[in-house]
Amino acid sequence: MADSASKTPGNVPGAWYVDTNCIGCGLCNGTAPDIFAMADDGSSAFVARQPGGSEAGLAAQALSECPVGAIGNDA
Repeated sequence: MADSASKTPGNVPGAWYVDTNCIGCGLCNGTAPDIFAMADDGSSAFVARQPGGSEAGLAAQALSECPVGAIGNDA
């Protein structure tokens, strides 16, 4: 389960975030590229834009498929 106290740099404010457990696999960015982005060095992901409407389903899919549980939603 993701820890909101350990967010990766770059997360925009809001309920959705990626924490420091991220291994930079790119799954979330591949699933929801309008929501998640990768750090310049590819070491981790972050939430570049909070999901709205139907995008929340893609964000939830990325959360459930994250191999290390690094995606969180505090909503």
